[in-house]
Order: sequence, then structure tokens, then C-alpha cells
Amino acid sequence: MNRRDFSKHSLMLGMGVLPGFPKDSKGMTLNQSMNYYKEPSKNLPVRKFDVVVAGGGTAGVVAALAAARQGAKTALIEVKGYPGGTITEGGTALHSFYNLWKAFPGVKKRQVVRGIPQEIIDRLMKVGGTSGHAEMSKGYNYDSVCTAIDTEMYKLVTFEMLVESGVFVCVNTLLAGAIMDGSRIRGVIAESRSGREAFYAKCFVDCTAYGDLAAFAGAKYTEPNDYAVVNSISMANVSMEKLHDFLEKHDAISQQAEGIRSGKDGQIVRIQGRSSRLPGDFGKEAGKIGMSMVTTTVHDNYFMFIKINFKMPVSPTNRDEVAKAELELRKRQARAIELFREYIPGCEKAFIARTSPKLCIRRGRLITCDYDITHEDVIEGRHFDDEVMVYGFHDSAPRYQIKDGGTYGIPYKALLVAGIENLLAAGMMITSDHRAHMSTRNTVSCMGQGQATGTAAALCEAKNCGTRELRYKYLRKTLQQSGVYLES
Repeated sequence: MNRRDFSKHSLMLGMGVLPGFPKDSKGMTLNQSMNYYKEPSKNLPVRKFDVVVAGGGTAGVVAALAAARQGAKTALIEVKGYPGGTITEGGTALHSFYNLWKAFPGVKKRQVVRGIPQEIIDRLMKVGGTSGHAEMSKGYNYDSVCTAIDTEMYKLVTFEMLVESGVFVCVNTLLAGAIMDGSRIRGVIAESRSGREAFYAKCFVDCTAYGDLAAFAGAKYTEPNDYAVVNSISMANVSMEKLHDFLEKHDAISQQAEGIRSGKDGQIVRIQGRSSRLPGDFGKEAGKIGMSMVTTTVHDNYFMFIKINFKMPVSPTNRDEVAKAELELRKRQARAIELFREYIPGCEKAFIARTSPKLCIRRGRLITCDYDITHEDVIEGRHFDDEVMVYGFHDSAPRYQIKDGGTYGIPYKALLVAGIENLLAAGMMITSDHRAHMSTRNTVSCMGQGQATGTAAALCEAKNCGTRELRYKYLRKTLQQSGVYLES
């Protein structure tokens, strides 16, 4: 069913509920012999808001906070029982609040992402939940700082902040559909153990990572499947110092940072090794399970982040293939523990202390927006007349770096979902070029995008205008008043 046919069908229904993806959607795999059940219609209870944010992850938390603090009656819909998303499931350091100054002698150190993202770090610092912005002592051509966080404290702190800001937080709640009025979203369908409900609002932000709301609304998207999926693990009963000494003995350290760990400053909080330089078959066996030799921590005797990758043959929106991938990743996690116990001193009694409840993605659906950030935009450090944040980190460094240790801008138009009047997107589902996406998808970039989209959504509601009618000068002024750093 194409968009025009769907809109006509929606008007005939009177509400325009899109209960699933269109028949020809790449987001679902159809069995040609499948029988169908016609679900009977029913009246759903309606909740009314100014702004609805779909997805309470890396971008969604900040988007909801930003919208609520601008006075918008805001709802946040999250499928898990806590906020945080990739930040809490990945468990890695947050990249990056700063420009890459250490790789360019003479370049000034600048914190280029501030505002609500920095406020979260400040709150974590008070409860011992972060290393702080620990400077890299080795490998600083990749990032100048390592901001490690306690994933469990992050869930608590951000949940508290959402409630304090007046956000209506709906955890354990699945986004199940969109209610369309032509090219405008009238509402969304949410489903929980309390039943199905309709959430009406004037403006919406898709922070689902998979682009679920945009897809439900009929937006254009592709599914490039150009990243591995991952389920990282945390290990306990380990020693960061013994790991460091072992890697140093074999001249295998490629990254290192010192910061606050278990309340004491100057401790190793990030280390990465070259597994190919380690003795025995460790490197070869690690390669078989997609394990990289990098970890971060804010606690003694704890490796918070051991990454286990798996490249799926199809997009991670395919439920049946994801089921196979989930099992494969669990097997690889078990093998990772065996390797650490066998080869790494201080890890003889290591065990898995944390996993994600489901695999993590770097990109699912790629949503078509009004502007597509290019590789050249990023590495040339380009800025825009309508930029809503600046950023200076690239996950492919040192191969790709922002020119002269500077920043590039993310324009407002890159967050406007094409063809939909009142929908913004933030996070890993923007930017088509894989090389550019290796920058824009990173956690701190997603947080900054969240503040921009949440602020814009609230202003659109307050000024009773569509996302494209919002005057940039109002958005810029509000962002700067909220602590956002801008250059252009």
C-alpha cells in the first residue's frame, strides 16, 4: 500500500491508525502463504500532550528533558523499564564532549557539547557514577578524552531528572502505530500491560534508534545494514592494573586514559590493546567472536565494556534473523569469558556481570530527512546557517578526523523527517553516508541532537507552527540560553 492509498484508507477509517508497517515495507518479512486475521476496531483511551518523544534512549532522554523544560506537556514512550538506551546497553565511554585538540598541537581545548548532556555528567559526578572527562594519555589521535559512566547509575539519574522535569514517563510501553492526518501525525498508538492507548500531540520526536515512528508514519527510509550488531558484556573479578601490565609487557597498548575510579582520581579508566600482539591464540580466537580488546570502567575489579560484534546477513529489523543473532551473541559472550580466564592475568575467576537485555545496533532504518550530512561536511568542519549543535569526534579516527581539530555543525534541516509536517528525528537513524555516520551516530552527538529536537518540538507547539515554519533565530536563542555551544 503506497502513501496515497494509505492516506485514503485512513480517512475512510476516520482515525488513520497505522497498526503496522506497509505491506511492501522492508521492515517486515512476509511469508507468501501467510493467512491474515482482521483485527476488530475498538475505541482507545486518548491522552493529550504537546510533545511526544518515542524512545527513551541516548537522544530520547535529552529530547524529553529539553521539551519539558520549555514548558511543553511531554510524554516519553520507552519499551524497556528504564531510560538510557545505547549508553546503558553498550556500556562504553561517551564520545565526545570535546574537540580533538590533543591530536593537533597548538589547537585550543574546547568543550563543544554542553547543556543537558553535561548536566547529566554533573549529576553522575555527585553520586560517583562517572570517570569525569578523563584526558587520554595514549591514543589521543582517536579521542582527547574518555567520559566513562556507571550504566546503572545513569539509568537512575536520568529517570530522576525526567520525573523532576515533569515528563510523563511511560516505560515498559511499546510504540505500536501512528495516527495520521495526511502528512501530519495526529497521534501514536502505545501498548502496555495497561492496554492500548492513543497519545495525541502537536509535535513528535523519533528517538527509537530503529526509526519506528517515522516508518509507522510513512516516511521514506532505507535499511543499509552496514554495521555489525553487538551485545557488550561487563566482567567482574578482574584487575585493570594486571591487564595494563600484561598489555604493556607485550607492547600492545593503543589507548589509555586516567580518571576517577572507585572515588580515587588518577586511575586507569580506559585501556585498549592490540590483540594481535598477545601471545598464544588469543588474537585469533578473539577475532572469531568479534571481540575488541578495549574496556572502560569507573569501578575497581570491573571491566564495564567488552564489545562482542556479529555481522547479520540482513537488517536488524528482521525479527527472525535477530533471534538467531541473539543466540549467537550469547555464545560469543561465553567464549569471551573463557579467553579472558585462559590468557589474561588477573582474570582467572572472571564472570559476566552485565549484558544488554537485547542486542544493540548502530543503525537500523535510515530515515530520509530534509538534509543529508555528507562525509565532506564532517571532515572539512563545515558549518551551517541553521545549525543546532557542533561536534568534533569521529569514530574512524585517525583515518578520518575533523579538520584541524575543529568541529562541524549539525543543521536543523538534517533532523526534519522528509514528507512529515511535525516529526523530528534524532540519533543514529540520520545521515546516509557510512563515513559521516561514523561521527553523527556516536553517543554525545545523539545527546546533542536530542536537546535540539526536544527544544524545537516544544517551540513549535508554543508558537503553533510546523517544524519547517519554526524560525531559526528563536530556536538558536533558546538553545544558547539552555547552555548549548554554537559557533556559526
